[in-house]
Amino acid sequence: MAPKDKSAKGKKTRSALQDVVTREYTIHLHKRVHGMQFKKRAPKAVKEIVKFAQKAMGVQDVRLDPKLNEEVWKFGVKDVPRRMRVRLERKRNDDEDAKEKLYVLALPVLGITNFKGLETAVVEEA
Repeated sequence: MAPKDKSAKGKKTRSALQDVVTREYTIHLHKRVHGMQFKKRAPKAVKEIVKFAQKAMGVQDVRLDPKLNEEVWKFGVKDVPRRMRVRLERKRNDDEDAKEKLYVLALPVLGITNFKGLETAVVEEA
């Protein structure tokens, strides 16, 4: 017997992707660059942050802040921080000819040395 199609019942689901929201995540970079050769670790970490942001926020257009790039590269190409706290802000795209209505801005959260007990947090904008 074939599974029943739940979308055919006429339920309208509201996409949560349209909401403008800001969240803070801890990204475990160590497991994402494990096994990479030294000269490719920092570039791979930057690509993995973009990939994480795309998956977590549901938007393909991810823009990295230059400070985030500096934090990844702070110890050089091979010594990437094991974990990073990143603030992901989903914003509306004001460009008229933009492919997507939303984009994600990734910013570093500075000053965190201990990641124990940190969870994903929704940041309320003032």
